[in-house]
Amino acid sequence: MNMSFSFIIPVYNRPEEIGELLESLSVQTYSEPFEIVIVEDGSTIPCKQIIVDFRHRHAEAKALFTITYLKKPNSGPGSSRNYGMARAKGDYFIILDSDCILPPQYLDTVEKSLQEQYVHCYGGPDAAHESFSLVQKGINYAMTAELTTGGIRGNRKISKKASIAKEVTAGQIGGFQPRSFNMGISKIAFETTGGFGNIHPGEDPDLTFRIWGKGYATKLIPEAFVYHKRRIDWYTFFVQVKKFGMVRPILNRRYPETVKMTYWFPTLFCLGFLVALIFWNLGIVLPTWLYALYFALVFMDSLLKNRSLAIAILSLVAVCIQFVGYGFGFLKSTIFLNFSDEKAEKLFPHLFFKDADRVD
Repeated sequence: MNMSFSFIIPVYNRPEEIGELLESLSVQTYSEPFEIVIVEDGSTIPCKQIIVDFRHRHAEAKALFTITYLKKPNSGPGSSRNYGMARAKGDYFIILDSDCILPPQYLDTVEKSLQEQYVHCYGGPDAAHESFSLVQKGINYAMTAELTTGGIRGNRKISKKASIAKEVTAGQIGGFQPRSFNMGISKIAFETTGGFGNIHPGEDPDLTFRIWGKGYATKLIPEAFVYHKRRIDWYTFFVQVKKFGMVRPILNRRYPETVKMTYWFPTLFCLGFLVALIFWNLGIVLPTWLYALYFALVFMDSLLKNRSLAIAILSLVAVCIQFVGYGFGFLKSTIFLNFSDEKAEKLFPHLFFKDADRVD
């Protein structure tokens, strides 16, 4: 099967990230031509000059590619991805965040996997690059470890056979849920579903559920990883995971067939910790020791994976922020949605962009 790939990269006020991402794309070992579509989402600090300078430096790049630069008013990442896909020339779109760096073999890995088992949508995991700061590595651990998220972002250890979702028929739900920092979707699936909606964050599982509803399968390509920088501090990380928690009950209401009890885990974990402290004051220490055991396992797991005492300690901080932020956001959203007659867009307007560029 012949496939032509187009990378779709929205960017908002982060020109330096585009430079790093383009450098990693320029050394791809893939031998066929591909397209890079950069969508400037209403940035006040544009990246156009970065692209111009890059073209001059890499006139004879190892990888054969073209760069399409698009500019539009700010409407959010989902809308910008739709804007780019609607104008891209390829028949398979690879969606990346601007704060990602690709290993040289990335596109070869994707092409090989799709040739072996074609699906209309795939996702890949993220990893921490050696150049990342200690905080970035600590946050990366919290977002990807099996002990924290269950490896839902693609880092769980599964066999190659298990990573391939079975073909689904219209109306069925199941399979890996790709995340839009590292996600591929066929042009056919994009046109059939209309692309990303206006919710953010949460636009990626929302699209995945609609992809399943149209009868298309998804899969994880474990080897197609990216280095995801997540250039955020502790406060912005808290805000981010809180939004993740707030979005999930909204998606549960939209797609009740996708509801899982595991979504409650961070909320119950935090409430349980408060109960454990009460028991501790009453002289019942077992619940507190169970929490201490969990954090000890997290510390040791991070220490073994990152081989750094500092990162292991920062991983504990990141996990605590992640659970508190997500758990609080999930509980707040659940209460508001169940005890109010207002729609989610009215209750949480900051989670929705007004102008989503859907293809209908």
